[in-house]
Amino acid sequence: MSMLMSTRFRYGTVAQGFHWLTVVLVAIAYLVAPGSAEQRVYSIASDFTRQIHETTGILIFAIVLARILWRTIDAAPEAPPMQAWMTYSAKLAHVGLYVLLIALPLTAIAGAWLEGHPLTLLGAGNFGPMLPQVHDVGQTVSYVHTVLGNVIIWAAGLHAVAALFHHFVLRDNILASMLPDWRRNAASSDKASREPA
Repeated sequence: MSMLMSTRFRYGTVAQGFHWLTVVLVAIAYLVAPGSAEQRVYSIASDFTRQIHETTGILIFAIVLARILWRTIDAAPEAPPMQAWMTYSAKLAHVGLYVLLIALPLTAIAGAWLEGHPLTLLGAGNFGPMLPQVHDVGQTVSYVHTVLGNVIIWAAGLHAVAALFHHFVLRDNILASMLPDWRRNAASSDKASREPA
């Protein structure tokens, strides 16, 4: 159980899993996004990629909710000493990323339903539309979704650059705390292999 939970200096396996799974799913959702024009998004040619995009978005939403719940029982590691503006910026960036991760699927669902389109999940079928059709509003919400999709890629990129800056310039454990401790795992495996059966 100890490896699952975070310590004073490292994120636990569960928190790391949530983080890196979110990274992978956001990348997939962005790469398979069928485009912003409604005709293109809901064309036959884009049907499969749209379904992957929508399914991935709902998975991200579920993971973010699970991450928030997990944080209520698993506190983040202590931050290394740093200047006040850096601490404030880091907190602001994390809040911003969480807001984006929640707003993206909500705007996608609302935009689709307001335009009169169902949400399609692979293996589960169509859901909705469950809002009254207001097409112009739906198009605006869908446009906001597209803008937020671009914003989160830039925000995630800056987040990664900041982590690398901490690692290579400040030489603290910010980045290492979110990476698997392969050395410890390898040492444990080596020790176990040397113990008599």
